[in-house]
Amino acid sequence: MTGRSRPSWWGQRLHVVVTIVVFVTLASLDNAAIAAIPQMVLPITEALHTSETAIGVMTATVILLAALTAVGWGYWGDRSNRKRLLFAGTLVWALGSYLSAGAESYRELFQWQILTAIGLGAIASVGFSVISDFVSPRRRGLAMSFWGLAEGLGTLGGGLLASQIGAEDFGAPLRLIALLGTAFAVLYLFTFDAPRGFREPALRAMHEAGDPYEHRIDVGQLPDLFKRRTNVWLIAQGLSAQFAYGSLIWVPLLYQEKIVALGYDIETATKVGGLMAAILRLGGLFSILAGVIGDRMQRRTLSGRAIVSTVGILGAVPFFLVFFFIPLRGLEVTNGASTATLVPEVLRALVTNPWVAAAFFTSLTALALTSADSPNWFALVSDVNLPEHRGTVFGLGHFASGLGRSAGNVLTAAAAGGFTRAFPPPLNWAVGLAMFQVFFLPTGYCYARAAQTSPGDIRQVEATLRNRVARSPRGKPSQ
Repeated sequence: MTGRSRPSWWGQRLHVVVTIVVFVTLASLDNAAIAAIPQMVLPITEALHTSETAIGVMTATVILLAALTAVGWGYWGDRSNRKRLLFAGTLVWALGSYLSAGAESYRELFQWQILTAIGLGAIASVGFSVISDFVSPRRRGLAMSFWGLAEGLGTLGGGLLASQIGAEDFGAPLRLIALLGTAFAVLYLFTFDAPRGFREPALRAMHEAGDPYEHRIDVGQLPDLFKRRTNVWLIAQGLSAQFAYGSLIWVPLLYQEKIVALGYDIETATKVGGLMAAILRLGGLFSILAGVIGDRMQRRTLSGRAIVSTVGILGAVPFFLVFFFIPLRGLEVTNGASTATLVPEVLRALVTNPWVAAAFFTSLTALALTSADSPNWFALVSDVNLPEHRGTVFGLGHFASGLGRSAGNVLTAAAAGGFTRAFPPPLNWAVGLAMFQVFFLPTGYCYARAAQTSPGDIRQVEATLRNRVARSPRGKPSQ
């Protein structure tokens, strides 16, 4: 719509709220698309006559390619119309997911998943750039916790959907996710396109005066992004952290193998393992609390967000290690039953089976602690970068994270496969997962260094924005 044809409610509070809801849903759906395949490893390998390792390689490739394309999407978004890019990117990944559903061979599934990955990169970097413009620095951690939570819920929902309706037909959840993505892409056409720096206090007078923020990134500014030392530490932490996070994508398979070892068939193991993995991920809901704590700490000291992330990451490691090795004993569910029958049986086990309860407690604690990472990382990227740089920096960070995540993904699968002779399933997966938690240690170090560099970088961004407003024809520095 053009400015003259827009209705009176365009850009008002309710329109902004609806826009954020659509954004959050899109972020959720693209993570659901990524999470679906790993939850259906057993039925896919059986249907396409391939191996678990091959699915691991494909999943790692998708993660890496999505991260690589996020850099290009992010830079493009910092220079041009972000709304068009997000719409196009959503249609690309939705098409790839829909075509993946009809794959009749591993090679065919692989090629359509590559198309999916190319589109997913747009939601990651361009979507982050847009959502950051809706949030003021004061509540950035809380707002970004919802963005991160949407990604986590998408991962949980996509995995749950895949494990339940994909146990018999792996294409069914992929088609459903693709159709939902397409529907929300159409809704996105009617959302509010916030100007860059929309909620920056230093730019308030400029926006109120109707003076647009015209600054855009160019190639010559790329070296300046790394002169902000906090960017270096934020990108580096993603590389190391995602070795550990990338390994966690195999937790559902760990529990599916534990259930197979108890004598249940593959279909039942896929469903029950998926249900248990979904329940065990509930610790991610603590990201909202972590975002609030980060905001409060940041108001006390400009190192606050990085300090909260340091404590959370390092504190989670022992709980993850215990979680992997807790045995699954005495689980009683109905073999071959429907999801409707299995859900109450799994929930009952949560309170009556001490082994299931212990797994829930340790995973809840571990994920609650690591939930400090996501919202505070998002907020820090926004805090220490100018509005026209945020999509690119996020893309670079997402690429580094993708490298780590894809490596952690495929190497965990390879390690677990290599351990099979010494440690029969499911112990081989527990050992493989435990190995990769060591990468959380350098992650904690990177956040500790970011705590030292972020105050100076934040002050520099604020000063630059104030100077730009002072030079604006109609704007004046905010009081």
